Amino acid sequence: MKMITGGAFQGKSEFAVKNMSVSESEILDGGTCVPEEVFSAVCVKNFHKLVGRVAEKGGDVIDFTKKLCRENKDIIIIIDEIGCGVVPVLKSDREYRENVGRAGCIIAENSSEVYRVFSGIAVRIK
Repeated sequence: MKMITGGAFQGKSEFAVKNMSVSESEILDGGTCVPEEVFSAVCVKNFHKLVGRVAEKGGDVIDFTKKLCRENKDIIIIIDEIGCGVVPVLKSDREYRENVGRAGCIIAENSSEVYRVFSGIAVRIK
């Protein structure tokens, strides 16, 4: 498993295509895909959006993420870094932010490589 994180629109997907032998057509979009598709996917972008969708449907984000780590050990996960900045006023937004952070921690722990991409430049942090 490999993880790519960073802010929105920083070049994370482009980094995956150029450096991880994945094609654009192999990248699922977590904002629109069927959640179960990630268990057999090569790569998923917008994993943070998938976290929000799983939670909205009453699913347990932590269990979902742990299951993904067990069942698809070769996946490349692209997830936005959303925990920086002003703490959201709405409780639902704070819960979403926490769920994404917890899912990211689980993914990072289970990944052999973790990259942070900023302005198109990747730094390996694990």
